[in-house]
Amino acid sequence: MPDPETGAPPEPAEPAGPAPLGVVRAPTGNVGVDVLLERLADADHLSADGHTEVYEDVHRGLREALSALDAGPAPAPVPAPMPSYNHRS
Repeated sequence: MPDPETGAPPEPAEPAGPAPLGVVRAPTGNVGVDVLLERLADADHLSADGHTEVYEDVHRGLREALSALDAGPAPAPVPAPMPSYNHRS
């Protein structure tokens, strides 16, 4: 609606700055996963166009953590062969 005194169109409103969502992140007990979930708090301080990078980073880390679980523990090293003491000539 135009300004009643000047007839000029209204000034565009300033966009609101980023605001924390207030989402509570409960610890999982897995340090690596907990660090990734805490990274989501970074999005609270970014404008919407910056959220994608944070979400993709966390998603990539969570996928790697799940893949590591699927792979299982690393195989145990193979012990060196025992030397033979059967020295017949």
